[in-house]
Amino acid sequence: MSIIEIARRAGVSTATVSRVVNNNYSVRPETRKKVEGVIAEMGYRANFLGRNLRTAQSRLLLTMVPDFGNPFYAEIVRGIDGVARAEGYHLLLCDTSSGVGADRTYFDLLRNRMADGAICLDPATIQQELSQETGELCWIACCEFDPAGAVPFVGIDNTRAAFDAVSYLVQRGRRSIAFLNSDPRFLYSQQRHEGYLNALHVAGLTPPAGGMVTTPGLTYDHGREAIADILATGLRPDAVFAVSDTLAIGAMQGLRNAGLSVPSDVSVMGFDNIQLCTMVQPELTTVAQPMHQLGETAAKLLLQRIRNPDAAIEGIVLDHKLHIRGSA
Repeated sequence: MSIIEIARRAGVSTATVSRVVNNNYSVRPETRKKVEGVIAEMGYRANFLGRNLRTAQSRLLLTMVPDFGNPFYAEIVRGIDGVARAEGYHLLLCDTSSGVGADRTYFDLLRNRMADGAICLDPATIQQELSQETGELCWIACCEFDPAGAVPFVGIDNTRAAFDAVSYLVQRGRRSIAFLNSDPRFLYSQQRHEGYLNALHVAGLTPPAGGMVTTPGLTYDHGREAIADILATGLRPDAVFAVSDTLAIGAMQGLRNAGLSVPSDVSVMGFDNIQLCTMVQPELTTVAQPMHQLGETAAKLLLQRIRNPDAAIEGIVLDHKLHIRGSA
């Protein structure tokens, strides 16, 4: 059973059958239903290997994620996957937590034409290394990006977002604002640190001694341990700004363990707006990143680059927003 026979029996063109098989949503629902009925009746199975050899396309997109355990990345991946499936592409999730060596392995899939393109969420330091040897390959930077680089990107203005978050805490009367940061290889870590310092400077404040901690990861335990380390120095800040919601939620637990109340004793501000923010008590005040939109935009930019490799594609900076809840 060939695609030509399917088209003949359904009374449509072979191009229409191809769009149905590849999940292209430009086909009218009634036409799709008719074609799918013939496919089911005749037991047709697409020969994807043959198609890939003819078109020199794998219809496979890579998404390189540095931390599968972080719910922030999960929502971005959902956005990528939705666009990919609508355009007839499949998604391969790549765990790059072991560093640049893992990225190079996955980029070999691009070099060998086993994947059509990639979206990289890894640290900017790794992306810079990769760009020196993979400039000809088709990939997009998401969240972590170098505005001056040659790789198209999508992200937010992390410096401004952190500035807005800390400025809000200052407006609420907080003066001793601790800061929980993460791996400095990540550009967002550097930028949110800069935004934190800028906001304090504008307010005529300085970071509290012993109040800035760099955590080895972004888990809830890291946030709880970081706040315990701060309190162990004798400092009791009146606010905490964390570069991720997971750190912030862990810090809230650490504060409760120390007998402190959120927000009456210590306000807590997170970053990302993961789903768990509204499931803790008090609900977490945070900087909302448009996670799903980041994923969708990255996928659209990548497909644009795949279709026209020589086109100049501008980077896109999306808006952030403060979600004010009970913790600050």
